[in-house]
Amino acid sequence: MNHSPSAAAGIASTTAAALRNALYEGRFDTLHLPWRSLFATEPFLFREGLSPQERTELSYDRLRLVNDVVAKPVDLVRDVEELTALHEWIGVSDVGLCTVSSIHYNLFLGSLVDHDGERRDLTPYTGMTRIGTFLCTEAGHGNSVSQLETTATYDPVEGVFALHTPTPAAAKFMPNTSSTGGAKDAVVAARLIVDGTDHGVFLFLTPLHDDAGRPLPGITVTRLPQTSTSPVDHCRTTFDRVRLPYAAMLQAEHGRLAPDGTFTSGVGSKRKRFLASVGRVTAGKLCMSAFSLGVTRNALAVAVTHAHNRRTSGARTGETVPLFAYRSHHTPLIEALATTYAASFLQRSVVRQWAEAVEPQQQENAERAVAVAKGWITWQGRAVMTECRERCGAQGLFLVNGIAGQIPAHEGAITAEGDNLVIWAKAAGELLLGHFTPQPPVPVPDGVDRLGSPDHLQALLGDVERVWHQRARTRLRAGRPGDPLGRWNQAVTPALRLVEAHARRLAGAALLEAADRTADAQARALLYALHRLFVLRSIAPHTGDLLLTDRLRPEEAVALPDATDEVVGELVPAAPTLVAGFGIAEEVLNGYPIATRGTGDLPY
Repeated sequence: MNHSPSAAAGIASTTAAALRNALYEGRFDTLHLPWRSLFATEPFLFREGLSPQERTELSYDRLRLVNDVVAKPVDLVRDVEELTALHEWIGVSDVGLCTVSSIHYNLFLGSLVDHDGERRDLTPYTGMTRIGTFLCTEAGHGNSVSQLETTATYDPVEGVFALHTPTPAAAKFMPNTSSTGGAKDAVVAARLIVDGTDHGVFLFLTPLHDDAGRPLPGITVTRLPQTSTSPVDHCRTTFDRVRLPYAAMLQAEHGRLAPDGTFTSGVGSKRKRFLASVGRVTAGKLCMSAFSLGVTRNALAVAVTHAHNRRTSGARTGETVPLFAYRSHHTPLIEALATTYAASFLQRSVVRQWAEAVEPQQQENAERAVAVAKGWITWQGRAVMTECRERCGAQGLFLVNGIAGQIPAHEGAITAEGDNLVIWAKAAGELLLGHFTPQPPVPVPDGVDRLGSPDHLQALLGDVERVWHQRARTRLRAGRPGDPLGRWNQAVTPALRLVEAHARRLAGAALLEAADRTADAQARALLYALHRLFVLRSIAPHTGDLLLTDRLRPEEAVALPDATDEVVGELVPAAPTLVAGFGIAEEVLNGYPIATRGTGDLPY
């Protein structure tokens, strides 16, 4: 059926709305639109020519503007879906603002709320007369949290703690502890020492500055060199027997200290006490994934819009065509759209899983899923954003065009709340050691086109996952007894490939489930096509294994490149509609010169 231009535009608009409804699970207007609208207003638009220090100060000014519209900050930090929705929109506006917001709301205020928060006066932090920060990592102990050295020694006679960093390696590194933005308080991870007994790591509420912004006695704050990531006041912070009142210790069921020094805990393991103390880090992983998705979708919108506006030489003399007309230009962007939709649905799935986890085993499974998703989403986001920047050419280098500044900030997300490689290594060990059973092979009836059937395509992702699980298990069993490090080193490479395969299967499943439940026919067809492209690109590096395990026929392996190119071609006309499904504010997109002009006549 032929449609008039206006009718076709109406169909595209309806399809985009259906995609947006699917992508945000029917909660765009209630959960996401308020944040999108806030960060599209003038105070949050990009400002040219600021120094790093000025950008840092601006981020704190904007943090207070955000707080002005948060009706109940305590409710915000208790609702992981609301909290992550904030992070999906805030990073596009200001990456430094995203960092300090995540620290203040999730790590600092969230930790206070989670540890008998009702017994504290949180008004200074909900009203933001004081800003909160979170001090856990030490200069000499990055991910090796079991080696933290900072101590909080309790004196039951005086009812005070002495907070102390005994060595240079114990210095807290690298939170935002300067007085930029105003006076700050921190929750500090330290070993609880009572009568010479180490009870493990707990958090302690510690004022850092007086009202004038000067460090309090015994506290030394040293600004660190400028990073290439978010413009934030990163510092090195030490404590010289700083006296804290009894109420400073954040207590809950995992550990309580009576005023007389009697310690009780329902958790016998120091490691588990520590994990309970810093439980907000898991929510932080979800926040980092949300930030990644927000800036990635924004970069794709810019790159796809630019590729449609910018014209270049055509195949005939004197002819011009949009950049997007060339297969070499649009293929990586179409593939990036498939990856980003899959990543977005994976995020929705793990946020829901974490929010609904109640039983200990559910919580362990959810925590592992969050870690796997965080690593995969942020790594994929970096790759997609880099592709978008390159497809925008030299104009993509300008901060005003909304991509270049977010790419280095992405490096911070990859490292924050657990370095990706480290949390994946932990997940790999859990997947190998009895916490996970791969899905069994799905029978394929004769005559079924495995490269065209959504369910059988999805099953191929499970086949890849099973191959790497078996390979890693075989390596682990073959290791020498009595050499645990050697056995792990022998197994870790395929084990990490297992985690990647696991992430891709989960992402593909989330995308396919979204397609299945989408009522609009056009939107559903596009989601199925995205799923097909995502799977075809995901299994391409594994065709040898799939052939050897008889999960892929030789003729299917030969047809794989053509099938991939075919679905790319199907999706080309829908690229603007797929981008519109992201729901990015027109005020934001139109604020990028590259997205509104294609001629090169730009007001730089």
